[in-house]
Amino acid sequence: MNWYVIYTKPKWEKKVAERLLEIGIESYCPVITQIKQWSDRKKKVEVPLFNSYVFVKLLESERNSVFQISGVVRYLFWLGKPAIVRDEEINIIKKSLSSPNLSDVSVTSIQVGDRITLETGAFSNQDAIVKEVSNTHYILVLESLGCVLKIKYK
Repeated sequence: MNWYVIYTKPKWEKKVAERLLEIGIESYCPVITQIKQWSDRKKKVEVPLFNSYVFVKLLESERNSVFQISGVVRYLFWLGKPAIVRDEEINIIKKSLSSPNLSDVSVTSIQVGDRITLETGAFSNQDAIVKEVSNTHYILVLESLGCVLKIKYK
C-alpha cells in the first residue's frame, strides 16, 4: 500500500479526511494550531498544514474509491503518474508536528542561497536552502519534504 496525495476543494481538507476514514480508507490531514484574530477576539484554530491536500494510504487498484467522497477533486500527479509519498516522509511530518513550536529556533548570519541543516525544533535534522531573509522572517525550502517553510522571529 502506498500513500497518495489527493487534491480537495478549498477548505474541505479535514472534512474529506474524516469521511475517508468513515468508509475505511486510511487518510492523514496534518494540521497546525494558529491564533486567528477577529475584530472582537482571538481564537486558536486548527488549520491544514498543506492547503487542499490530504494523504491517503491504499492499494493502486483502490485509487478510484476516494471519488465517492464529496470534496475530492483529483490526485496530485508527478511526472505523469500519481504522486507517491514514502512512509518515512509521512512519519517525518507527524514527528515534526508533534515537536515543540518553531519559536525556539534562532538563526544567525544566514544569507540567501545558503544550505543549512535545522538543528532544533519541529524540522530538526532537515536540510534547507535559504530563499529569503527579512527583518521578520526567513523563507526556507525543505527539498526532502517538497515544501517551503516560513520561520518568523522576534
